Amino acid sequence: MSTAASPPRSDGFGGAAVVMGVTGCGKTTIGEALAARLGLPFLEGDRLHPAANIAKMSAGTPLTDEDRWPWLGEIGARLAGSSGIIASCSALKHDYRRRLAEAAKRPVFFVFLDGSRELLEARVRQRPGHFMPPALLGSQLSTLERPGNDESAIAIDIALPADEIAARAVAFLTGDER
Repeated sequence: MSTAASPPRSDGFGGAAVVMGVTGCGKTTIGEALAARLGLPFLEGDRLHPAANIAKMSAGTPLTDEDRWPWLGEIGARLAGSSGIIASCSALKHDYRRRLAEAAKRPVFFVFLDGSRELLEARVRQRPGHFMPPALLGSQLSTLERPGNDESAIAIDIALPADEIAARAVAFLTGDER
């Protein structure tokens, strides 16, 4: 976790946070749980993909940076404001996370859901009907730049139970890490 921008030390979290990681890591599940625990709205980033991006991914074609920039800008714009919000977004590269924060016009904290390729593959295969085919996991893993010390982020192992992942994320965001 970076010390450049730390979450508030209080009983709550009123900022912007993004649950991030590759396909199959549990962004929606953990994002919803985190938002519920903090009493904040949840924004599902995948729902903001333009139709062209969905079609491209559904066909097994990885998105390019040019495909992602407008989508990231839209998510970031929705993170703007003075109220707290939790969003899900792959946010695979440092530049993507920077773009989210620039569009939000405020600090954005990241909860990086990290896991083994084997666990991710098993999860992706168990998601019938999702627009992101299992074949794209490899391209996402090769694109992934894990958050660095210069970012306000925490990495949490997805092998943990969902309740434990959410509890660790809440502790990070509220500054109640022990």
